Amino acid sequence: MGGVRWGQESSSSMKLLLFMVPLVLVAGLVFILGPNPSSWVSFANAPVLLGGSVITSSSSTSSGAVTVTDPSEAKQREGLVVVAVENRGGEKAISDDTDFNHSSTPPFSVQAIQTPQQPVIMTHRFIYHNKDEQNVSQLSPNVTPVNESYVPPERPKLQRKLSILDRTEAGLIQARAAISEARNGNQTQDKDYVPVGPMYNNANAFHRSYLEMEKQFKVFVYEEGEPPVFHNGPCKSIYSMEGNFIHAIEMNDQFRTRDPEKAHVFFLPFSVAMLVQFVYVRDSHDFGPIKKTVTDYVNVIAGRYPYWNRSLGADHFYLACHDWGPETSRSIPNLNENSIRVLCNANTSEGFKPSKDVSFPEINLQTGSINGFIGGPSASGRPLLAFFAGGLHGPIRPVLLEHWENRDEDIQVHKYLPKGVSYYEMLRKSRFCLCPSGYEVASPRVVEAIYTGCVPVLISDHYVPPFNDVLNWKSFSVEVSVKDIPRLKEILLSISPRHYIRMQRRVGLVRRHFEVHSPPKRYDVFHMILHSVWLRRLNFRVHHDQ
Repeated sequence: MGGVRWGQESSSSMKLLLFMVPLVLVAGLVFILGPNPSSWVSFANAPVLLGGSVITSSSSTSSGAVTVTDPSEAKQREGLVVVAVENRGGEKAISDDTDFNHSSTPPFSVQAIQTPQQPVIMTHRFIYHNKDEQNVSQLSPNVTPVNESYVPPERPKLQRKLSILDRTEAGLIQARAAISEARNGNQTQDKDYVPVGPMYNNANAFHRSYLEMEKQFKVFVYEEGEPPVFHNGPCKSIYSMEGNFIHAIEMNDQFRTRDPEKAHVFFLPFSVAMLVQFVYVRDSHDFGPIKKTVTDYVNVIAGRYPYWNRSLGADHFYLACHDWGPETSRSIPNLNENSIRVLCNANTSEGFKPSKDVSFPEINLQTGSINGFIGGPSASGRPLLAFFAGGLHGPIRPVLLEHWENRDEDIQVHKYLPKGVSYYEMLRKSRFCLCPSGYEVASPRVVEAIYTGCVPVLISDHYVPPFNDVLNWKSFSVEVSVKDIPRLKEILLSISPRHYIRMQRRVGLVRRHFEVHSPPKRYDVFHMILHSVWLRRLNFRVHHDQ
């Protein structure tokens, strides 16, 4: 009986052992992979929670835009972020030859990756001019281009709660998708103005982008610094846009935010014209005092706030119309290489990068207002072929005067206007207004021509015209290289009367984008400057350093 009992007990033990072994193996597998079933599978295409919604890549959408799915799946994936990556499927991105710029940009899809442990700026490559400028800037290793391969780890690490920054970036993702969809879509209604026509690289995309800007764009203005160098600028001179913009953004309730956590960009409110007037020692040829002032200011705001160091200045911008505006940024490497520089002197031969910098117009507000300077006759009321008046300033004007001063009745070129002749009346009598560069590429004559309904003739090399990310300058202006100045009359006469009438009509239509108003009006020069900064901000992502 004992042998039988032992045999029965041995058989029961074997059954129990066979039953326990699979349980032990399953428990070990769970211990290794974790209790979360989502970590058992690849999450390269997993949905990601951003701003209360889940954004996921969709292979069924034709535009490559993101789609929103059920947020109930997202709780376990809060440690992931969405990054725009190259779509190998051949779909087009937001910007192409008919969009903001004449460039070929890679499409994007959505990929989930682990939250980086270092501050990272992900470029979106949204409005670049050419393939040589497809990185936001030559940033430090904290910057990762979107088309570089990013290998995700096998499983996410510690998760964190979504921050205001996460939700801000999610809003920008949605804006990119909306602009992409609008590219080939129907016009959006607008009570004030609906952009339409060949004056725009893509009117629908611009309009949607502008509306998205109005809906969410926020600017934080640093309050540090004292007038007259900071929070101040000229409003009645050739550099008037410095003072006008500083005043307008500081008085604005729609775009300015007092909460830096909610800001998309940060404005450095110094005026280069005021730096030259009050800091630079006249005739000293010493740029050191200006350089030290700007360096000290950035050091102060970097010490008091985390935002400069978080992005290495990439989401910061300053605005300058003075000739020394580009040089001022060289005071600090990150200000020059990373920050958005809003410049009148947009000279690509001197380091201007259309992919990250903004070209805006030089406007000479002699009285502080545009009243009395706007308007002119139609094409039939302009007897002169072309007009220019100005002194010897820079290398281009001497060439123009040498070939055309007092040489032709159809092309009125003067160093000084005869006594009693009105400069603005000559603009209104002319079909084409010559706008040669001076020592710097920008010229107030471009806006003077537009104000008076005269087709501007840009005579310059390496100049990026204002707002060219939106405006198709070839539809309402003429570009003449310096070497072609001797052929100027031949070039202008080759434009048929019918084509000229169309160009002149378009000048009148784009004029609203160059007008200065106080307070600003929708689509005017203030809003166009902001829109250009908004577009650059769409080009990259800022991540937490944690």
